[in-house]
Amino acid sequence: MYYVYVLRSETNHSFYVGFTQSIKRRLYEHKAGKNASTKMRGPFELIYFEGFVNKFDALRREGYMKIAKGRAMLKGILREYLDKMPE
Repeated sequence: MYYVYVLRSETNHSFYVGFTQSIKRRLYEHKAGKNASTKMRGPFELIYFEGFVNKFDALRREGYMKIAKGRAMLKGILREYLDKMPE
């Protein structure tokens, strides 16, 4: 399986969208500061993920979630969660 996941920074509430075959391993790497792009923004909370059988479908979905249209879709899916999120 391949996964597209969304993390929320507990520091600045920003989102990080990523791709992996092991969510557990990637969460550990993010929390341990082993990812340069998220190292200074942690700690993180996993707020969403989707599973795919095909790697290229997952990569396409990750790319979509990183553009404005995809972020808007994600905010619609997570509307209840985001409404309860502190500023």
